[in-house]
Amino acid sequence: MSKPYSVTKFSTYQITVIILLALTQFTVVLDFMVMSPLGDILMKSMNMTTTQFGFSVSSYAFSAGISGLLTAGFADKFDRKKLLQFFYIGFIIGTFLCGISTTYPMLVAARVFTGIFGGVIGSISMAIVADLFLLEQRGRVMGFMQMGFGASQVLGIPISLYLANHWNWEAPFLMIVVLALVVWVLILLKIKPITKHLETKNEKNAFKHLLHTVRQKDYRIGFLATAMLSLGGFMMMPWGSAFAINNLHVTAEQLPLLFMVAGIATLIIMPVIGKLSDKIDKLKLFAIASLWLIVVVLIYTNLTPVHISVVMVLNVLMMMGIMSRMVPSMALVTALPKLHDRGAFMSINSSLQQIAGGIAAAIGGMIVVQKDKYSPLENYNILGIVITILTLIAIYMVYRVSKLIKARMHKDVL
Repeated sequence: MSKPYSVTKFSTYQITVIILLALTQFTVVLDFMVMSPLGDILMKSMNMTTTQFGFSVSSYAFSAGISGLLTAGFADKFDRKKLLQFFYIGFIIGTFLCGISTTYPMLVAARVFTGIFGGVIGSISMAIVADLFLLEQRGRVMGFMQMGFGASQVLGIPISLYLANHWNWEAPFLMIVVLALVVWVLILLKIKPITKHLETKNEKNAFKHLLHTVRQKDYRIGFLATAMLSLGGFMMMPWGSAFAINNLHVTAEQLPLLFMVAGIATLIIMPVIGKLSDKIDKLKLFAIASLWLIVVVLIYTNLTPVHISVVMVLNVLMMMGIMSRMVPSMALVTALPKLHDRGAFMSINSSLQQIAGGIAAAIGGMIVVQKDKYSPLENYNILGIVITILTLIAIYMVYRVSKLIKARMHKDVL
């Protein structure tokens, strides 16, 4: 007889794994996110146009997505610990190359290299979570792992901006390299081999395994749900700072404070959402968070200049909605694949997430316009309407995922 959800506790080893995966997530997320706040310094240092800077950001997402698809067929054929170490050391090398880049082409090449390795780490981590934790524990695990996102805002971005202001833009990348090397060594020493999936007989070659995974109807529903989540989630992100400064009259000096306040809120909210996700129906929690997000986004995208405190509150409320969707939805999606398909599924899922994010940024760039670099952004309210439509579609897709999982659980009981 299984334990009730509320008393399914983590072992000491599981807690160690959660901490190391969260730290891994922190370094990868910070490496991706730090490009935006460093944009002004980078463009001035390398004489980049805004278009060139945009490409240097999106190049990571697209290379990460393509890399995930190419490696998906191999994801279930190796010890997941070794796979994590291999891609993480590649990510560290790529980040180091970013930190020593002296020209725009070098920086783009370094970002592509970093994306090839960094884009796969999230999917490997999700596969490890699915292997080592019961479904009724995964909401809490996802909550702690998503704290890497909040920690990157609370600690990572303000520290990165401080280092960049006192030395140069290269300093944050070199800081990430040092931290990531420490985490890599701890993974080597503390995490045991993760090979249970190798016991399942699977004679397909890598390409056939990839095709087999894509052909599964249930899996495709999960992929589409993830893509819809990413389209809505990434569409506002690249333009957040420009909207705050040019439309809401937030100063450049106040921006780090905005990141920090939203990040602190995320760190507080995530464990709570994780626990709720393990105690109540994950679909219900996702739907409530999505409707919450729609309301806040529609208010925020129509906002005119207000006091900084109002902007902070709305940013916190928006972050609550965004992150509260990710925890239950990712916990549900990780329950879709069978054990022998899990690594491939997570790789494809992560790839689609990255590619959809790149597409969302591109679509956002076509919707939002700016006459010159000092003028307010126009059509930002249209962006809010598009995000609302995508969010409603995402609710339906996650409903279908939840329905599939409940049907499977009912079948297993019978």
